[in-house]
Amino acid sequence: LLPLLLPAASAEPELRFRPPAEAPVRLFTEPELARYDGHQEGQPIYLAVKGVVFDVTSGKEFYGKGAPYNALAGKDSTRGVAKMSLDPADLTHDTTGLTEEELKSLDDIFNNVYKAKYPIVGYTSRRILNEDGSPNLDFKPEDQPHFSIKDEF
Repeated sequence: LLPLLLPAASAEPELRFRPPAEAPVRLFTEPELARYDGHQEGQPIYLAVKGVVFDVTSGKEFYGKGAPYNALAGKDSTRGVAKMSLDPADLTHDTTGLTEEELKSLDDIFNNVYKAKYPIVGYTSRRILNEDGSPNLDFKPEDQPHFSIKDEF
């Protein structure tokens, strides 16, 4: 009976749906992101800039434990990237008070280093949700890096 079923199964039309080649992105809270700070051996290293979480594991020599930029890992370090600062007070998502030059530097580094070099694995919850947990109405998935509506269906 089994040999009779096998040819029938192979005669079925090929499915059109293909899962996305990249792993799906996810939403990270601050404590979740902190788990990926480069201190756990065998664990990926993540950092966020402008609320976008990048897998910087391939840059372990820069972001891993004891590496020069490890302070940026495991958190949204937008302000630190903009100011080119590793001061703990600057390792935050907050861009309040940054100069035009710092904001331009942030955009350049975001686009030409992080987006160009490292895969996006998710977004910070702060990017999508307000402090009270309500949806951020300014968030538009279609404007996000690596978002494709066809991958959603």
